[in-house]
Amino acid sequence: MSFGVLFLSLLLLSVAAYWLGRRYSLRQTEGDRRQLHSMPRYYGYYVALWTALPAVFLLLLWQLLDQGLIAEMVAADLPAAIRSLPGAELHLYLNDVINLARGNITSTAADPVMQAAADHFRYLQSLSDMSLLGSLIAIVIAGAALAVRQINPDFRSRPRVEASMRWMLILSASIAIVTTVGIVLSVLFEAIRFFQMVPLTDFLFGLQWSPQVALREDQVGASGAFGIVPLLAGTMLVAFIAMLVAVPIGLMSAIYLAEFAGRHLRTWAKPLLEILAGIPTVVYGFFAALVVAPMLRNGGSLIGLDVSSESALAAGLVMGIMIIPFVSSLSDDVINAVPQTMRDGSYALGATRSETILRVIIPAALPGIVGSVLLAASRAIGETMIVVMAAGLTANLTANPLESVTTITVQIVTLLVGDQEFDSPKTLAAFALGLALFIVTLLLNVLALHVVRKYREEYE
Repeated sequence: MSFGVLFLSLLLLSVAAYWLGRRYSLRQTEGDRRQLHSMPRYYGYYVALWTALPAVFLLLLWQLLDQGLIAEMVAADLPAAIRSLPGAELHLYLNDVINLARGNITSTAADPVMQAAADHFRYLQSLSDMSLLGSLIAIVIAGAALAVRQINPDFRSRPRVEASMRWMLILSASIAIVTTVGIVLSVLFEAIRFFQMVPLTDFLFGLQWSPQVALREDQVGASGAFGIVPLLAGTMLVAFIAMLVAVPIGLMSAIYLAEFAGRHLRTWAKPLLEILAGIPTVVYGFFAALVVAPMLRNGGSLIGLDVSSESALAAGLVMGIMIIPFVSSLSDDVINAVPQTMRDGSYALGATRSETILRVIIPAALPGIVGSVLLAASRAIGETMIVVMAAGLTANLTANPLESVTTITVQIVTLLVGDQEFDSPKTLAAFALGLALFIVTLLLNVLALHVVRKYREEYE
């Protein structure tokens, strides 16, 4: 039975346990809720938690340890000649055994030893699945029975449920924090390996990006150049063009929808505007490559400009259209959150609608607007598909938007496509680029928080 089916079954059982706990608490007082310490629903929540949480914990723990333990048991029964293989080769052999057991393609032809190991793996997997199902049923029944036995009119179910929910929230926040720290550390450790091969100064101040390195000592013409400046310049150029499009259009759209548009117009205009956020980026890439880029090239030729078939301008314009909803929707919500009393006070002092918007509403909503612009900027900096299809892969150090450029995210994808050796500076360069992109985004966050804190103190 798959993980999804088991998890869904536990959710359904927890719903049934909620109904059972609620009905049992009412039965204790013959339907008189006033005799209960807590509301009946809290008794239902208590039984549901005792039914679901231990089983979910066991299910997650089983998923983490199951495959590793089975693989070790299968490896222990392999012939001594195979067990004595180097670690990487033994791991590859076990992967072939697992793929053969699951009916997938193996890297080598299956021999009788591998077939026997695959049969053993299937037997252990089926035994593990039956043990998991039996354990889950036992834990669910035991948890529900234990919780129901504790229910009585004086049982304080609400404090216990609220304490459990508090710990669940703390756990969720901790998972998010630990995940963030793990991502940063994984990128940092690989970036340190890269800087042990390539000097940090060459990476930060180098003006050429050509990550093709020699794989053999007798190979020439592939010494490699790992200067991030052309990639950073291309990233900022494309993001700057996108923000020039998205911020004015998005902010003015938000002001119109919040302050001028009628209710009927707003009900269909805002959803239509937000549809832009749901269009896949590959569709934007097609639009940029097949419509915008040729239009810019033909228009440039009419006025004597040499526009590249893949240009930063084409990618930036389409990317700006894509991120308009990030600015307009969030800014609209923030502007609507400004208290009506501030508008009324401004009108009472004789200010016009435009003066009220410019001098009262926009300053009061500025922290939220800055947040929406920051979100849009982060989206623009991290975009890949549009740049690949409309701006190209050439690492040009230029400020001319009519030329072809590339960005950091595009190069990260390019470096990690296909089978790569993670001992090569070419592959490790992707992690150094990821670390640089993380630092740039962090600096943008710090700047935005400074602006938000400054104006929030002024207008609150």
